This record gives sequence, C-alpha cells and structure tokens, in this order.
Amino acid sequence: MRFFIDDLPVIFPYDYVYPEQYQYMCGLKRSLDSKGHAMLEMPSGTGKTVSLLSLIIAYQQFYPGRRKLVYCSRTVPEIDKALAELKRLMEYRQSHGCIDENFIGLGLTSRKNLCVHPRVSMERKGAVVDARCREMTASWVRNKAQSVGNIELCGYFEKLQDIESSELLPHGVYTLEDLTDYGKANGMCPYYLSRRVIPMADVIIYSFHYMLDPKVAELVSKEFEKDSIVVFDEAHNIDSICIDSLSIDINERTLRSSTASVERLGERVEEMKAQNSEKLRDEYDRLVEGLRDALAARDEDLVLSNPILPDHVLHEAVPGNIRKAEHFVRFLKRFIEYLKARMRVMHVVAETTPSFLKHIREVTYIERKPLRFCAERLASLVRTLEITDLEEYGALARVASFATLCATYDTGFMVLFEPYESDQSTIPNPVLHLACLDAAIAIKPVFQRFHTVIITSGTLSPMEMYPRMLEFAPVVQESFTMTLARQCFAPLVVTRGGDQATISSKFEVRNDPAVVRNYGNLLIEVSRVVPDGIVAFFPSYLYMESIVAMWNEKGFLTEVWKHKLIFVETPDAAETSVALQNYRAACNNGRGAVLLSVARGKVSEGIDFDHNFGRAVIMFGIPYQYTESRILKARLEFMREAHQIRENDFLTFDALRHASQCIGRVLRGKTDYGLMVLADKRYSRADKRSKLPRWISTCLTDVSTSLSTDMAIDLMRKFLKAMAQPFDLNSQLGISMWTNEHIIQHGGRGDIAATSAMEVDQAS
Repeated sequence: MRFFIDDLPVIFPYDYVYPEQYQYMCGLKRSLDSKGHAMLEMPSGTGKTVSLLSLIIAYQQFYPGRRKLVYCSRTVPEIDKALAELKRLMEYRQSHGCIDENFIGLGLTSRKNLCVHPRVSMERKGAVVDARCREMTASWVRNKAQSVGNIELCGYFEKLQDIESSELLPHGVYTLEDLTDYGKANGMCPYYLSRRVIPMADVIIYSFHYMLDPKVAELVSKEFEKDSIVVFDEAHNIDSICIDSLSIDINERTLRSSTASVERLGERVEEMKAQNSEKLRDEYDRLVEGLRDALAARDEDLVLSNPILPDHVLHEAVPGNIRKAEHFVRFLKRFIEYLKARMRVMHVVAETTPSFLKHIREVTYIERKPLRFCAERLASLVRTLEITDLEEYGALARVASFATLCATYDTGFMVLFEPYESDQSTIPNPVLHLACLDAAIAIKPVFQRFHTVIITSGTLSPMEMYPRMLEFAPVVQESFTMTLARQCFAPLVVTRGGDQATISSKFEVRNDPAVVRNYGNLLIEVSRVVPDGIVAFFPSYLYMESIVAMWNEKGFLTEVWKHKLIFVETPDAAETSVALQNYRAACNNGRGAVLLSVARGKVSEGIDFDHNFGRAVIMFGIPYQYTESRILKARLEFMREAHQIRENDFLTFDALRHASQCIGRVLRGKTDYGLMVLADKRYSRADKRSKLPRWISTCLTDVSTSLSTDMAIDLMRKFLKAMAQPFDLNSQLGISMWTNEHIIQHGGRGDIAATSAMEVDQAS
C-alpha cells in the first residue's frame, strides 16, 4: 500500500498497516526531520523492522542528500532476517513503479561466515580463519610473492584488487547468502567485497560491535557521513554491550601467553635489525610525527589496533622510551612482570585507574604516557614486523589494550584483583578485571558523530533510564501499545500456589519446600492445559539446576513427562541448538514439549517461539543480577554518583527488562496467541508492574495480578477456549489494521488513487 506521512510518500509492502506501525513511522520521521536522536518502543511481533525500513528508504529516496542507513542488529540470523526484509521491500517498491537508482543494500559479518576459500573456509574457529586469511592477503605477503614465486595468495582477494570499487557489485540488495554466492560465482572474496562496497552502499546491516567496539569500529565505520542514520535494533541491553566492549579480564594463562609472545616479538625485532634495519628506522621516524601517520595505511593489514585514544592524542609524537622496537619490547616485559607480581594476591583489591597508575609508577617507574600509547604502538610494530599469525599475539594485545584503557580514562573504570575465579572456587586462580562502569564511554562518539541515532526495541521501559545512562537527549521518546481486535495474549501474575503459600524466587525463600512444590505444580498444571510448546525461564543456571534436581527427586518431572517432553538449555551453544531443534520437532509432531531456559541466555535473546512453538511462557521469579558481584556493586555506586540512579531502581529496571524480553518471545504477530505467566509475588506490586513495557502492563487487569495456581489455570482454559473460536481477519479492519481510508479517518493522508478506487468499489 501507499500513503503519506506529512509530504513523504511511503511504500509499505503489505495491504494493510497496523496503527502502531503508522504511529511508529510518524515518530521516526519527526526524529529524521529534526536531525536528532530517538527512542522508540514497539510491541513484539508488530513489524518493527519493516516499518523502520519502509520509512527510512522512502525518506532516503524522496529527499535530496540520500542519507545512508546503518542498521545494527545483535546476531547473524537477525542480520540476515533484516536483509531479507529489505530485499522484499525493494522488490515491492520496484513492482509499484519506484525507480530507486543505483541502490545497494548489503550486510557485513565475520570472515568465518563469508569466506569462500576452499581450504580456509573449512576451519571451524573464527580466529584461525582470520589468521589463515591474513597469511594470504597482508600487503607485505603480496609484495614478497611478486619476487618469490612459491608463496600462496588468495585468488578471491587478488581479483578484487583489479576492479574499481564502483564496479565491484551490481546494484541491488544482497543477503549474506547472496553475497557468498556472488563471490563464488565471480571469484571474489565476499568479506573484502563487502568492506570495499560499504562506503557506496545506501543501507548497511551489521552487528552492534562494528559500531560500538573501538577495536573494529574504526576499520569498518570510519567513512560514514555525519548525516547517516544509525539504528540500534533490539537495543534493550545496549548499555551492557557498551560496557562489555571496553571491559578486559586477564588471568595467569593470559600473562604466560603474553610473556611467550613478547619473547617471540623480541626475536623478530632482532631478526629484522639484522636483515632489514631500514624498516625499523622508517617506523621510528613515522612515530616521531605521530601515531595517525604511523597507522595511516592500516586498512587490511592492521588488526591489533584499539582506536580508543582521543583524536588529538593520535597526532602526538609517541613517547621516546617506546619508539625504538627493542625499547618497547623491554617496556612490555616490565609491565607484564608487574602484573604477575600484583596478581599474587590472597585477598580482593579494588582501585581506581589513577590509583593503579600511581602504584605502577612508584614500583616500576613506568609513566602514564607510554602506557596510553601501548595498544597502538604494538599494532604498529606487528605491522612493521610483517606478522600474519595474530592468534598467538591475542593475549599480548589484550594486555596492551588494558594498559591503554587504564592510562586514557580517569573515571568510569575500576581495576579489580580477585584471588579466586568465582566465589565458589577453593583453588587460587587470580583474575585481573578492568571493568568499564560507564556505558556512555563507548556510545558517546556515536551520538557525537551522527545527527540521528535511533534506539528501538520491544522492551525499553522505563524509557527514562537510557538517556541518563548513555548521556544523550532524544528529541523523540515514545512507547506504543498494541491495538487488538481480539486479546491474543494474556499476561497473568501468579502470586501463590494451590495451597495459598506465597511463591517467589527471593534468595531467602527460593529453596523453601513449599515454593519448590508450588512451582512444580504450576508447571504440571500448565503442561496439562496448554497445547504444543511451553517455554519456562529461570533467573539463573544455578537456580534452574537446583530446582530441576529437586523436582526430579519429588517426581514432578515424571508428571510433566506424561503430558510433554522436557528439554533444557545449557551454557553450551551446541547442546542448546540440539535441544531447540528437538523441541521444535516435538511441537510439530503433536507430542508437545517444555523447554527449561534461563533469562539472559541464548533462548531469551532473539529466538522466536511463534504459533505452536510457544503457546505459553512461564517466568519463574524475577531475574535479578547476582548482587554480590563486586563489579556490579562498583557500577551501581558509579551510577548513583554520576547519574543519580539509585541501586534498587537500576536492579529492578534491569531485571524487569529481561523478564519482559523472556515473556515477549511468545507473541510474534497479531494472528499468533499465547499466555505470559509471571510466577512471583513481587510482580503484583505497582513499582514492578510500572517498569513493564506499556503494551504488556495495559493488559494486566486487577483480576490477573494476584492469582493462585488454580485461578490462573481457570483463566488459561477460558483464554485458550476463546482463541480456539473462528476468527475473521476482516474484523480487524479499522481496529488493528488500517487501509488508506482508515489513515484518512484518523487525520492522516492516504494514497488518493487508492482511496478513490475504494470509494468506487463501495458505490458499486
């Protein structure tokens, strides 16, 4: 269908548009017009991706300037799904007379997913694929191959070098599979093809890390214009991604490996001094001019870089005591030995980065400035020494990044020495954490660099937390509800069991026999009443293991088996994939199944349980973080001081957004239906309910907020009976689905031609 938002003609690839999709596009256009940032929360399963793409592509093609869209998603399947949606949209636009000249849309993922080299693509580990690739594509390897004939190069990469960037890829939209097929058919490397074409593409879809992680952002995102539109989809945990991208853990194994790497580095320096000392002298001269010049030619070759230094620092001369390669190697040895000595602790030590730097200066006389340049200096040396197998230097790169981060930031980080890997460990295995506490550090450059950044998800409530944590000011901040002709999902809060005993996952009562029994009875009753698939979520793996073991002892699992098969998510990704596959098979063949999963696990993030794969989701308890974590305590203290966010407010916000993400898995569209069961007394409290997304909280009635197991089962039966009745899709028209006529009725501007044709049909 075709309609207008203000003066913008939007081509939407379906016959109808949901009211919330139309409102979402209106909010999106307001942020694009004002060239400001936006936060938009839209219910799960209501076509957020197609709405976003339809509006932005229309905006891109209609207004002069043709602003580039950079769409960031979390996982490879989600990237591919968004590319497929974009491809369908562009085909629909073409069939409706839109001439989108020279349009290119493509995705980018790791070498492992895109490699087509017969030998290298057989490797299973991504790091090995990267290393084998560099052995054949690094500039010094290719230069050497011209004089020495027996060096293997990658033919797919070489073919790219002979073609102009503008002629590499015909116009169109390419999914990751399309890109790989095109590369195979034309003898070109899909990974480097995508890298070369990105500056000319209209739409790029890739992972969050390509924009937020400084170790890769500079390589793949550096050429985007300031007026590019950056979208973070499914961004409910974007603060965690920002923090993870700048946090580093170092253990004794890392330091042993770093020591070995430094020794190899020293040997390589001595070899080069003997064979080609001119190269080392050239590098020294460049470092005097500044790092920016030294690293100017790093595009494909330099991969150990960690460009987190402020721009003015990169133009400074590198400190004299680490300019010479042999001096830098000795400097690294000294720093590693210092870390080894500090990690011989038998008690926890937590300190700020200035305190850590002060101690290192007093003990080893290492100054702050050379530490700040450590990561970039290592990257420059690796390139000068023409090292291709970077996998064996990974630990050393981590130590260098640790040094650079410590010396760059005075606030927002904490250095933590822990003698044991976890609280349960009894054997000393010291770990050094550099914990990023401020999520704004990683994302601030994105907000400063681009006019429009869109943060969107189905679970962003309460929305006022994100601008405070990420330090930005959205011009549009809206949460949309779901319009329904029939209530196709039912959120239920179960506060007590059939024996009226309160149920909760609170630490004090979670292993209480009455709670375990009532949780078990709830699962049995739900599996008896609900057809097909049921997904049950627990706050943590530890709690799931203990409660499942107790259920097994007491015979609850045997009762569940009478109605459905049981599958369990584990921390192992391969095992979980097999469990998911068998779970879907059991749902399809009519046997039915229960999948026991964990909030914050793989299943809760990005796996859809549409239709028969998820007729009910049960959230056992509230998925609070482990509050005894020292890193979490430090982050809470930082947020209280820097952003005036109270500890309890953040913990509740974090737990509720993950609970919402879990229960939102059950609904994937308005033709789908499912039950959302929140099994914990605390969900009945107003302060908890207010932090649920608006589209869920508005459907929680007084009747459904404080139920016993028996009452909940009775409501489930009524709901499922109502869903089993025939449903005429036409009854949604004007309520949950709009045509052009309905858009006009609600004050919008529809497609005049379509509206006139409708009036003629009605008259006849």
